[in-house]
Amino acid sequence: MDFTKLIKSRNFVVKIKLDTNGRKGKAVTVLDGLPKQELFLKELLKALKQACGAGGTYLMDKKDGVVELQGDHQDRVAEILSKAEFQVSKK
Repeated sequence: MDFTKLIKSRNFVVKIKLDTNGRKGKAVTVLDGLPKQELFLKELLKALKQACGAGGTYLMDKKDGVVELQGDHQDRVAEILSKAEFQVSKK
């Protein structure tokens, strides 16, 4: 995937979790602990949205970058990120 070239250091762990709080019971897959680089987050989000066939967004208001995908895509996202040699932690 193209987004892997945007990050030289992969010294971070992507935390993947399913969240339904404050979303009227709808599931959202949340990726936390990402580098806070807008171009990287945009490219990663684009690739994950295409692979999962879902909508989503990225946030940069916290200490780390966050990507949110609509629906439960934890396994698919973990597989994609593992193939791209990112460290993944599922909660």
